[in-house]
Amino acid sequence: MKKTLIVQGGGFRTGFTAGILDAFLVLDYCPFDQIIGNSGGAISASYYLAKQYGSCVEAMRLLAKDPDFVNVRGIIRDRGYMNIDHLRSVADDLVPFDLNAALENTKNRDVFFVATNRLTGEPFYLSPKQPDWIEVVIASSTLPFVTKGVHKVRDLDLMDGGWSDPIPVKWAVEQGAKDILVLRTTHIDRKVVQSWPDYFGSIYFRSHPELSACFANNHLKYNNVMDYLSNPPEDTNIEQLWPEDGLKCSTYSYSVEGINSDYRYGVQMGMDYVKKSLRD
Repeated sequence: MKKTLIVQGGGFRTGFTAGILDAFLVLDYCPFDQIIGNSGGAISASYYLAKQYGSCVEAMRLLAKDPDFVNVRGIIRDRGYMNIDHLRSVADDLVPFDLNAALENTKNRDVFFVATNRLTGEPFYLSPKQPDWIEVVIASSTLPFVTKGVHKVRDLDLMDGGWSDPIPVKWAVEQGAKDILVLRTTHIDRKVVQSWPDYFGSIYFRSHPELSACFANNHLKYNNVMDYLSNPPEDTNIEQLWPEDGLKCSTYSYSVEGINSDYRYGVQMGMDYVKKSLRD
């Protein structure tokens, strides 16, 4: 049976996910035939596939301490409040991403990162390749209004995948997945109402009906995913790991201490999960 790993995004909540995946690396646990990452989940999944223990959380610490990553003055420039393109310099120089190792470890696996088509508001499931792996990750993580809002990859104008398919479990099932592990950064019972970025986006893009609808309906898409996770098809097994005790960081609010705390929490949860899986 094909085993699939789905890694949710979550901005700086990704420290928790990085901890789970580092625990998997330490315990040499990677039974997955397919890995799907979204936004911050694409970042942590990339370092996991490259078998780079500690690299994802180290990259997050560096970004958290870097005054050029988050800068209010960026709001009046094209780069946005968060300089998402800075991920490229982190992956190239500060915490080098081992692309060759990641490619080697995807030879027998399907890997997809989710992004949203800015023209249609529909999700794109991009398989990262050698020339543009980091570019696909950046596209999947490009938040509207917070970062520059659009990133071009393969001649497509793309933005964060969370706006079109926040947890791509239904798509995975449609591709044949039957045994799925979802790494969550949000509460397992959490449903949401329309957020201010979604409301603002629906108004800001009112001259572009498809994109306006993408923002207007984002909370409904998320809640539909929650319903699907609660009632999956009968022949599908879905497990979820989620922060039962809450996290110190949020998508945009963070500290190095909070990242470290969330990371340690994730490490313990990942180790407990693998030990339980081996017993079962």
